[in-house]
Amino acid sequence: MNEELVYNKSYIPMTRSELIDRLKKALKDKRFQHVLRVEETAIKLAEQYGVDVEKASIAGLCHDYAKQRPDEDFIAEIKKKGLNPLLLDYGNAIWHGVVGAELIKDELGIWDEDILNAVRHHTTGAPVMTKLEQVIYMADYIEPGRDFAGVKKARVITAANLQAGVAYQTKHTLAYLIENGKPVYPKTIDTYNAWVPQYEGEID
Repeated sequence: MNEELVYNKSYIPMTRSELIDRLKKALKDKRFQHVLRVEETAIKLAEQYGVDVEKASIAGLCHDYAKQRPDEDFIAEIKKKGLNPLLLDYGNAIWHGVVGAELIKDELGIWDEDILNAVRHHTTGAPVMTKLEQVIYMADYIEPGRDFAGVKKARVITAANLQAGVAYQTKHTLAYLIENGKPVYPKTIDTYNAWVPQYEGEID
């Protein structure tokens, strides 16, 4: 896959293979395979849209680092770091990104804010996202293992316009949450307001 990619920009104090070993220990195999596919998709998007490939690899691999941690780990981190107490009203779907970025910082030694924000926002999006954040947001959504109504269209839109892809995902994620009576994290609404209206004509 990307075994030959060499990390040489000091974004992370380990090699790619060392990071892979850490992820294998942190994740069950099905989740680990998803992470590898997200990395592969993120690298392709990064090459297409002029994003640092090394950052895309690291963020793609790390985006679900904390996904299978117990709730107690997240709650402890929220309290320890003084994060927004509103987070306590949510669960793993939000925590593994927003709080997971803090665990990545503590445990993997990643301090690059662009990479951390890509992890923080990979499920909620954000009103303003760097290209790296957009790449990880979309790579997680359209990686080859995904199979849901609309994913093919999401891939086509993202291949043509990364920003329109962000708008498409945001619109459909919010619709899914509403249709299924799930709580909506406030930042998801902010993301919708910032992205969807300006790309509405491209994502119908």
